[in-house]
Amino acid sequence: MGVKKYTQEVIKEGKRVRWPKKDVFLPALITTIVICVFCALILSIEDLASGSLIGELKNIFGGGKEAADAAIRLIR
Repeated sequence: MGVKKYTQEVIKEGKRVRWPKKDVFLPALITTIVICVFCALILSIEDLASGSLIGELKNIFGGGKEAADAAIRLIR
């Protein structure tokens, strides 16, 4: 199947889809964006916390590469 035929088929399928009305679509879109932003914030906080934990463990165990590897193994 060529790219041109594939694109034509995608457009044809897109026209057959029953798209939601504006009054249903916008609240769903806003909810999706809010949930994505919330999850991104939570993951960023967890990443920051784990980074500081690894940094502190690195300081405690002497800061060498072996110590950092041991700290990572300890967390896992």
